[in-house]
Amino acid sequence: MAHDGQDLTMTNSVILPDLLALTGAAVAPVKALLETATATLRETVSADGRVSGSLLEQNQAAAHGLSWLATYEQSLTQMQAWAERLQGEGKFGEMEQLIHQIAFGEYLNQIKGGIPMSQGEIVRLGDLGLGVDALSGLNTAEIDALCTSGNTQNARMRLVELMQDNAGHATFGASGLDEELEMIREQFRRYADERVVPHAHEWHLKDDYIPMEILEELAEMGVFGLTIPEEYGGLGLSKASMVVVSEELSRGYIGVGSLGTRSEIAAELVEAGGTEEQKQHWLPKLASAEILPTAVFTEPNTGSDLGSLRTRAVKNADGDYEITGNKTWITHAARTHVMTLLARTDPNSTDHRGLSMFLAEKTPGDDENPFPTEGMTGGEIEVLGYRGMKEFELGFDSFKVKKENLLGGEEGQGFKQLMKTFEAARIQTAARAIGVAQNALEVGMQYAEDRKQFGKSLINFPRVAGKLAMMAVEIMVARQLTYFSAWEKDHDQRCDLEAGMAKLLGARVAWAAADNALQIHGGNGFALEYQISRILCDARILNIFEGAAEIQAQVIARRLLG
Repeated sequence: MAHDGQDLTMTNSVILPDLLALTGAAVAPVKALLETATATLRETVSADGRVSGSLLEQNQAAAHGLSWLATYEQSLTQMQAWAERLQGEGKFGEMEQLIHQIAFGEYLNQIKGGIPMSQGEIVRLGDLGLGVDALSGLNTAEIDALCTSGNTQNARMRLVELMQDNAGHATFGASGLDEELEMIREQFRRYADERVVPHAHEWHLKDDYIPMEILEELAEMGVFGLTIPEEYGGLGLSKASMVVVSEELSRGYIGVGSLGTRSEIAAELVEAGGTEEQKQHWLPKLASAEILPTAVFTEPNTGSDLGSLRTRAVKNADGDYEITGNKTWITHAARTHVMTLLARTDPNSTDHRGLSMFLAEKTPGDDENPFPTEGMTGGEIEVLGYRGMKEFELGFDSFKVKKENLLGGEEGQGFKQLMKTFEAARIQTAARAIGVAQNALEVGMQYAEDRKQFGKSLINFPRVAGKLAMMAVEIMVARQLTYFSAWEKDHDQRCDLEAGMAKLLGARVAWAAADNALQIHGGNGFALEYQISRILCDARILNIFEGAAEIQAQVIARRLLG
């Protein structure tokens, strides 16, 4: 394919011979390194034969670095599984081979030299207490070949050329999903392109709600009941299907991609922790979007420390509950009908054991009166991005909840009930991150093709092409990690570790993609009229909600060391 100003035509010579054998041989040494690092750090943070919380905190950077090393090990493992799957199906083409090769070349080099936890935080093996001898296991001919020749400028340039030739803009390279999931992807890709993309930036700039007609259309498509069992009015589909739907809708606009997440988490709470009567009552209404839910957990002074919540629920003379306290960062609070509300029912407790979950009913509000229900007030929090549902601070003063709306009918179970939803919530967030990153890639690539400088398109400059190539590669890495987490969830396997890793990596990838796509836009990217400015703001929240990156790394480290 000829491009203005430069001939990018290359041959397959940029792909290493026996690529799958090389990458396959690299997985085991990385796993062995992770095991050594885990054992070394476990010894450092242990006292009297068990992991010490205080020692873990003292060595927090090392612990979080271990989480990132484990995330890279799992990422490479899943990329190898993806590549072998495609090879077996005859779909491991040049584009897929380049994505795979660059991913291994880059991540192996980072493991050796330093993994970026954030822009200014690089974790090196020495930080984990490992000496140079720990690297000896990585000194193999296969790893050397990948580190030296895997992620080269020629490989990146060739990948971008193939990306330009690819008609399907939502996935560069085969995703590795089955035919049914690809059909679902195609349906929601078209919907996002037709109904969301043309309006998303206007909604953002005006700080408007996503129109109700969009919610009604999504309800007709089954988005709100996608994974709810059929006997409760849902479609009974897999978590993998919800990942694909969230990814494609978030590619259009993260607010739209997050609408289904609200109902997904509420339904998970009811399905896992509710009584049969509660399931029969609430799940069909959630599935049809007859009612819209919002999650009311976080408080002004607690953040991720849910065990120290102060909002209290007290029984009145009728046996119903009255709730008093303050909540913050409540998404879509005004337009919803029910709140999954976490409050303290045991006044003598000081940790998570005194918390209970309520299905607290309210009347949807409007712009004139956003919170018409007695005992409840609220104020909007103005935010940089993620605007389509709006964020609120809420105040409760003897807000009444019927006794039959105590989730599960038993007090003190709220924190446990919430914990059961975290796997799905983090898989969901990873999927949304992939969608936002994909949006950034597509917008950045289109601009790079259209914008001419010094007689040629920006995309023909190696550093611009390199940015786009690494976006595509890391999106695929995060995608495969997320799909694997969803597969584990669908097969009733514990996946809190992998889901946390997918969320941790996906959020970093989304922010990097948005930042680099804005850089490609130059000064225009800083102008509000260009949609990349919105994408950057939307990407930033992904490292914060559903567990900030630091909290996420801490949770992963505890699992690894425990």
